[in-house]
Amino acid sequence: MNQIVEGGWITVIGITVVFSILTILALILYAIGAFERGMTKKTEKAKEEVVEETKEVGKTEEIPPRDLAIITASILAYLAKKAEVLRPLPFKRKVSDSWRLYGLQSGMDEVENFNYEIRKW
Repeated sequence: MNQIVEGGWITVIGITVVFSILTILALILYAIGAFERGMTKKTEKAKEEVVEETKEVGKTEEIPPRDLAIITASILAYLAKKAEVLRPLPFKRKVSDSWRLYGLQSGMDEVENFNYEIRKW
């Protein structure tokens, strides 16, 4: 009877330890989430201030059409060259399947001969 009581106490202590650690982890994760929410609110406020400052700066200069065409052409040429480098190589087809078929046939012959040798057919 004493062993059953001792086992019960060990079980209660173990379950208490496990759930207390889980509670501590839950509180830590909640605190981290609250900290991240606070940080994102601060960054949103900073972004709003930057947007207000850019509105105050005013009108931006437009790029002349000729320069825009040159920039676009150079970017497209770069991307085309990069795509050629990353292009996958084509696979070469096997010349013949003769060796594979010969292997299958010889394997079947061996099984057939084995069955005849032990007189099981």
